[in-house]
Amino acid sequence: MNPVDFSDAKALAQWRATYLAQKSAQKLRQREAAAAMQVSEAQAVAAFVGVNVVRLKPDFMGLIAQMPRLGEVMTLTRNEAAVHEKDGIFEKVSAEGHVGLVLGADIDLRAFHRGWAFAFAVREASASGEMKSFQFYDAQGAAVFKVFLRAHSDHGAFDALVTEWTDPEQSSVLALKAASPVPPVRDDADIDVSGFHAAWQGMQDTHDFFPLLRKFGLTRTQALRLAEPHYVTRLADDVIEALLVDAARAGLPIMVFVGNPGMIQIHTGKVTNIRCMGPWVNVLDERFNLHLRADLVASAWLVRKPTSDGIVTSVELFDAQGENIAMLFGARKPGSPELAGWRELVGALQPHQEAVAA
Repeated sequence: MNPVDFSDAKALAQWRATYLAQKSAQKLRQREAAAAMQVSEAQAVAAFVGVNVVRLKPDFMGLIAQMPRLGEVMTLTRNEAAVHEKDGIFEKVSAEGHVGLVLGADIDLRAFHRGWAFAFAVREASASGEMKSFQFYDAQGAAVFKVFLRAHSDHGAFDALVTEWTDPEQSSVLALKAASPVPPVRDDADIDVSGFHAAWQGMQDTHDFFPLLRKFGLTRTQALRLAEPHYVTRLADDVIEALLVDAARAGLPIMVFVGNPGMIQIHTGKVTNIRCMGPWVNVLDERFNLHLRADLVASAWLVRKPTSDGIVTSVELFDAQGENIAMLFGARKPGSPELAGWRELVGALQPHQEAVAA
C-alpha cells in the first residue's frame, strides 16, 4: 500500500470529511473505516494530526514506562481474528533488548517493540464523552497496541504525557515500509524430525519452544503436525466456545494469550460471561473482554510441553495462514505444577475428525 499524500491541505481536508462521513454512515470502527478507504489504520489516524491527534516521540518503551501515571486503564491488543481487552493498572515496566515487559496483577504484556514505528495520542468524541487513547503502530501501519482511558483514569496525567511526549514532527504523512517477505516453509523431508522430537522431549520451560522452532527451521503449525502424538492432539476447529463455557462453569482460572508481531497480552483469572454473536465468541466480563472470530480458526491443537514443573498443556488456535490467533493455559506461576482441573477439562475436548480417524 502506497503512503497517502496528505501534504496538500485541501486534499487532506477533503479526505478527512469523506472518511468521517463513511465511518459514521456505516457505523465502522477506526480499523474498518481505514480499510474501506484503502489506507492503513496508522495513516487514517495520522490524517487527523493537528485536529484531534498528536504524533508522539518514537521512544516507545520510554512512553510505556510512564503508563502507571494514568491509573486504571483498558489495554487492547488484537490480531486479524481476536481482540483482547483488559482493565487494570500498569505496575512493573521493564525492557531488555528488543523485548519490553509489563508485569502486574491485571496488565500483563510482552512488547516486541523493535517493529514499532509510530505512536499517537488520540482524543475522539463518543456517545459517553471524549475518549482518550495512546495508540502504537508498526512500520506497515498496523495497530500493535492501544491504551484507552476510563472515566476514573487520571485524565490530567494523560494531558501532561501528551505535552511531554509530543514529537517535533507533526506531519500527517507517514513513511511506511513494506513488510518483509515471509520465508518459505521447509519441506517435511528436509526437517531433522528425530532431532526435533528429542529437543521437544528435553524442554525445561515453555519458552524453550520458540528457540526450538528456529533451530529446526519449523513453522509453528508444522511443528505441531510433526510432533510426537503423545505431545500433540488436533482438536475440532470450533473448540473455543466449549473450552470457555466449560472453564466458566467449572470456575477454573485460565490464561488467555492474544498477540500480534508487536505485542502479546495476557489475561489470568476466571471467565464468567460467555456470549456467542454470529461468528464471534465473546468473553464479556467486567475487567476482561475477549472477542474471537471462530470462523477464522483453521486449526486448533492440544499441546503438551515438558517443563521442570511437569507437563504444561495449552490449547492453541491458528488461522488459515498459520498465524497464531490465541493460546489458552490453566492459570499457573513458574515453579508450580499445572492445575489438575485444567488438564482434565482440556482432555475432554472434542478431537478433530482427522485425529479420530487416525
